[in-house]
Amino acid sequence: MTAEEFEELRPLLFSIAYRILGSVSESEDAVQETWLRYHASATTPISLKSFLAAVVTRVSIDILRSARVRRETYVGQWLPEPLLTDDEATAYPDPAHAAELADSVSMAALLLLERLTPEQRAVFVLHDVFAFPFGEIAEVIGKSEAACRQLASRARRLVEDGRPRFDVDRREREELAARFFDAMTVGDVDALQELLAADVEVYGDGGGKAPQWSRVVVGADNVARMFAGLGRRFGSALQVQRHEVNGQPGAVVRDGAGLVVNVLVLDVLDGRIQVVRSVINPDKLRHLGPVADAWALMRETPPAR
Repeated sequence: MTAEEFEELRPLLFSIAYRILGSVSESEDAVQETWLRYHASATTPISLKSFLAAVVTRVSIDILRSARVRRETYVGQWLPEPLLTDDEATAYPDPAHAAELADSVSMAALLLLERLTPEQRAVFVLHDVFAFPFGEIAEVIGKSEAACRQLASRARRLVEDGRPRFDVDRREREELAARFFDAMTVGDVDALQELLAADVEVYGDGGGKAPQWSRVVVGADNVARMFAGLGRRFGSALQVQRHEVNGQPGAVVRDGAGLVVNVLVLDVLDGRIQVVRSVINPDKLRHLGPVADAWALMRETPPAR
């Protein structure tokens, strides 16, 4: 296999790993380990795609098992590392199923997958997301084909119980997001309230390494006032750069020097924002570029009067 052949399959391998791990950095490590293991192997696979998918899945399962131990002591709400999905060729390696792939990479979907065992998660991702046959999956997992079918069935039931729904019209979602970020930047409470569902929820992931809300913020009035206050305090000091994040409308927030402060992702349904997720843990943002010191930013920017 040449490096060019591997690069052609890299988007698929990364997509499998990311849906299993929910971490950009760990997924990149899994793909790199897959390359190394292939070169250390004397095997000449019949299907290079199937062989590499099997390797990256096994590596990802091993990483996930150790990651779950770390997450048991995680400080505050754990959210997946944000993935910028503006580049559809990289984010969705199968254009014919781009919509389904976008839903499966959303933060809401990845959080549902956290309920599954590593084997259930791998089987679900390989079969239900990427349509690998159970015969191949059985070899990857080291279980019988019947056992893999049972794992997939259990995983599917758990996922279906909480499967997120999003507005289908991408243009409308983007327009609503643009209005949200504009209203947030200028601190317009009334404009924000018009865009939020009555029971909107806001989740923040600082991992104990950056300032973040101590609990979930609920309700249109509370959320509108909170974001308006942030806009009045930090609006002139920050740049809000619109992006598609995990298949949903979002933004990367940077300071005046261009350093990454946090990432915001919006779940939109029935023409209203239902959930806002904020990732400000610096360890989860480094793949986006140099990260700002959020604590220093707070000290240097006094509350608006």
